[in-house]
Amino acid sequence: MTFSFPSIPIELWMFAAILAAIALFHRFTLVVSLAGLASIVAYKLAVTGFKAGPGLAGLGIHFAHEAVLLANLFMLLTGFAILARHFEESHVPAIMPNLLPDTWMGGVVLLGLIFVISAFLDNIAAAIIGGTVARTVFQGRVHIGYLAAIVAASNAGGSGSVVGDTTTTMLWISGVSPLSVLEAYVAAGVAFAVFAIPAALSQHRFQPIMKDAPLGTAIVPGRIAIAVFILVSAIAANVLATLYAPEILDRVPLVGLAVWAAIGLAAPLHRPDWSILPDAMKGTIFLLALVSAASLMPIEALPAASVPTALMLGFVSAVFDNIPLTALAIKQGGYDWGYLAYAVGFGGSMIWFGSSAGVALTNLFPEARSVAAWLQAGWYIPIAYVAGFLAMLALLGWSP
Repeated sequence: MTFSFPSIPIELWMFAAILAAIALFHRFTLVVSLAGLASIVAYKLAVTGFKAGPGLAGLGIHFAHEAVLLANLFMLLTGFAILARHFEESHVPAIMPNLLPDTWMGGVVLLGLIFVISAFLDNIAAAIIGGTVARTVFQGRVHIGYLAAIVAASNAGGSGSVVGDTTTTMLWISGVSPLSVLEAYVAAGVAFAVFAIPAALSQHRFQPIMKDAPLGTAIVPGRIAIAVFILVSAIAANVLATLYAPEILDRVPLVGLAVWAAIGLAAPLHRPDWSILPDAMKGTIFLLALVSAASLMPIEALPAASVPTALMLGFVSAVFDNIPLTALAIKQGGYDWGYLAYAVGFGGSMIWFGSSAGVALTNLFPEARSVAAWLQAGWYIPIAYVAGFLAMLALLGWSP
């Protein structure tokens, strides 16, 4: 069944109702997402069946197919929460006021750093590291609009790199040239220029950056080494598997396993702070429920590949998991892949649960789990998305 308005399946209405309930009852997002997933599963068991077949057998086959993705997300989000605490306790964030400008430009520079490191790290890790630094240099008072900008910077920085985002890695594995994905940085760079300044100004008015690090702050080299070890393990697992055994990524949650193996190996040097896991797991389970519900939607094809379709996918990615959207686009073909990478990568920044980076960051800042507050405070993100897309179209044209 195609994704068309004349005949919208009941499951899509149910998914829309879940998103509306999350927007209205943002204090109960976990309950809403789990109840919504259960309702969709019950409906498909009783009425429509699953792509793999009817009944419990079809359900089992479906989630066996999704198991690797869900396990990877679970291990990455919880593992990077442990990473964030190691990074915070290394005291690197505490010395950042000595390295960043004392004015509102400090906020712009920090967003720029997040953008750059996201090109080499997973965008989830970049968002968490950026949020950890922001919480320190802004003394715990981070504006929701600036949090939206941190997510946008991490997603923009990852959109042009085949190791910066799960969706771009999917394109690489499918045979798309990394140079084709690299073109997304034209749009991402323009988008960054649009959102970074208003976000930094909003943060400066809300809470200026610390001028100096606290006296006596000392770096803890072991904690830095552990954070670097975890990140290098994740990158190495992703890159080596993609280059030499891409099929393993469909069968084993390799990147997530690499993160947790690194955490375990480094534990004798500095014990991880396990106390942060309960809160991290709540946000993680919420995302997994939402991704699972999205995977059950009866969308077998996207509209024909075109400039309007690519633009639309960015807005859809804000409310719908971008991984199945990317998989459908790859299967369908006909896209200029730089546009697709930018759209599905950056588009999720428009709402806090539109990307895994947003969910990871709101694990650190639960007050940002409000669609209304995110849209109101981060109003410049949708504008930046459209501006970047149009700039790319004007400079590069559409070349599928």
